[in-house]
Amino acid sequence: MEPGFPARAVNGTIIGIIVLDTGFERLPGDIAHVNTWPFAVQFRLVRGIRPADVINGDPQRALPAFFAAIDDLVELGVSAITTSCGFLSALQNELTAYAPVPFLSSALLQIPLIERTLPAQKRVGILVSDLDALRDVHLLNIGVKPNLPMVGLPADSLLRTNMRINKRGVDRDAQQREVIAAAEQLLKIYPDTGAIVCECANFPPYSAAIAHRLRLPVYDIVTLIHWMHMALVPPRYSS
Repeated sequence: MEPGFPARAVNGTIIGIIVLDTGFERLPGDIAHVNTWPFAVQFRLVRGIRPADVINGDPQRALPAFFAAIDDLVELGVSAITTSCGFLSALQNELTAYAPVPFLSSALLQIPLIERTLPAQKRVGILVSDLDALRDVHLLNIGVKPNLPMVGLPADSLLRTNMRINKRGVDRDAQQREVIAAAEQLLKIYPDTGAIVCECANFPPYSAAIAHRLRLPVYDIVTLIHWMHMALVPPRYSS
């Protein structure tokens, strides 16, 4: 083995993705659909840790499972790690303290940067899967003031129901209509919204439709991971 090059069972993977224990159909654009990514990613399922465990329960209890997943992904050679649930921003500090590579817990991490880019009098609006579950800790933990415009999907929405019951064969168009309607409600209630951040890692399949409808920048977990990947593997230019 060459000095400075650790032995690896897998080569060519840069981004590791920790996926919660779910069974619902994921569409292209979703963080856990392989066709979302134009570069190699390494998935790692945390069995027994469901979305409800980290959204409605105490996410601290999931830390041992996440630490084990981090160990596995780092051993496989990834250079950065992310997760499939935006509510894991509540664990950003613990995860970055443990991981030896950059750790991106949530699409919400983009908010401070986006705020600096917006015109005067404009604010970041957050599109959330479950608004009732989003607490101050999810924002304060990543340096975001919890007074931003926010709108979530209804508890009985098709998308949330499909996720809750692990639905296979979902109606993509119907789910997209729900997410667009929530985004339109966000802009109606908070007309000073200058950009939208999708908390939920299952919203990116609809980001293009939101941006087209509202004529606003839309950020999600996919934009965040592309940002990280571009830093890890900068393009090469030739004259």
